[in-house]
Amino acid sequence: MPLTETPGTEAVPRTRLRWWTELPLILLVYACYSAGRLLARGDVTGAVDHGLAILKVEKVLYLNAEHPLNRLFTSQTWIGVPADFWYASLHYLVTPAVLIWLFRSRAVHYRAARTWLMTSTFMGLIGFTLLPTCPPRLLSASHGFVDTMAQYSSYGWWGGEASAPRGMGGMTNQYAAMPSLHVGWALWCGVMLWRYGRTRTTKAAAVAYPLITTLVVMGTANHYFLDAVAGAVVMGLGFLLAPYVSRAAERATAGVRARTATVSVASGDTEPSIVSAGCKTSAGEHIPRQRESRFPGGAEPSAAPTDAGDGAPAAAR
Repeated sequence: MPLTETPGTEAVPRTRLRWWTELPLILLVYACYSAGRLLARGDVTGAVDHGLAILKVEKVLYLNAEHPLNRLFTSQTWIGVPADFWYASLHYLVTPAVLIWLFRSRAVHYRAARTWLMTSTFMGLIGFTLLPTCPPRLLSASHGFVDTMAQYSSYGWWGGEASAPRGMGGMTNQYAAMPSLHVGWALWCGVMLWRYGRTRTTKAAAVAYPLITTLVVMGTANHYFLDAVAGAVVMGLGFLLAPYVSRAAERATAGVRARTATVSVASGDTEPSIVSAGCKTSAGEHIPRQRESRFPGGAEPSAAPTDAGDGAPAAAR
């Protein structure tokens, strides 16, 4: 009789995941991502040229969502301030929250989701390295953009230089605009909420979160529209590559375990089978050198009856 799976139940993962191994891994990936952003600053002139090239491409394609959104966020404080909080905070809060939710409630899907997110993040880091891009807010005023993060810096903890905490703007790479991982991570969160959420609220959040994030990154003049598109493309490529990354990681882990097991077996085979040097037992002995202690000089009785005399009883067999 074939086995059937009850609707609403999920298979248990082959290897149970532990939070104390997952947390260091995620922190390590994020640390590499942050360090890579700092190391991939590039020259300012090249970053500005790349930003202007993106504007030219958008002009050819008749795309100009950034200017009207930026004017709206700049003129309307009640929109601009929440948008700046959204940009500066939520990708640090929502993304880990979704990871934790998957880990606790959808463990069978967590490993693949985590691998997808990490693969896409490293691909974004490659983009920052190869194509440092000046965001709209750092272009000259003649291009018509206003830095809302600087305009509303008195409302939040960020400074006028970047969305980093006040006084720490110099520790961030402000020319890592292409692709927009704000949009990429928000899209990942939306997909997870849509696929594994079971309520209308989670379905609505799955659509609203990436959409609002896309509007926010443009309205605050932190990204171009094509940056947002590139963020979505990076997530798509990461989704396609994640299974291969998972298989490669599993093979590497299996190889390490096999080598460790081989070393353990080899070390076990070479261990001596004696308690201490020179204390081996022979057949018929319960303790080492038992016979030597009972028969001085090394003489031992013979098991043959003729050696014991005519009247001696035969040895028990």
